[in-house]
Amino acid sequence: MIQKFFNLKISTNGQKLYNFTKKTLDWIKDNGFKNGILNISIQHTSASLIVQENADPDVQTDLISYFDKLVPMDNKLYVHTIEGKDDMPAHIKSALTNNQISLSIKNEKLLLGTWQGLYLFEHRLDSQNRTLIHHFLGN
Repeated sequence: MIQKFFNLKISTNGQKLYNFTKKTLDWIKDNGFKNGILNISIQHTSASLIVQENADPDVQTDLISYFDKLVPMDNKLYVHTIEGKDDMPAHIKSALTNNQISLSIKNEKLLLGTWQGLYLFEHRLDSQNRTLIHHFLGN
């Protein structure tokens, strides 16, 4: 049984989905992980992690549009507005999605569906530097 950690740094450039699947798959391959559990967590409260469609970019456009309608960027609706119009909406969107994802690795393969990818869902409008913690436990 082994345990290994990896900090993945992602620089974002506004509100959108950032695919980090390949970087995660490369880390799994480089370390020769056979079977186990991979937990990925984000150390931020205004961005989140999702497993989502990786074939049609319209899905990403629709997700962002839906969340913007669900949680509007209107400071009149919120008390916490110190960092701008996207501040509190980003925290709410993060609360509605995931701050961590646990996935299985079996026979050296990350168990994702054919059309699934791993994404950092950035909820802020300005550029950010994000850290994703990868924690593998297995053999």
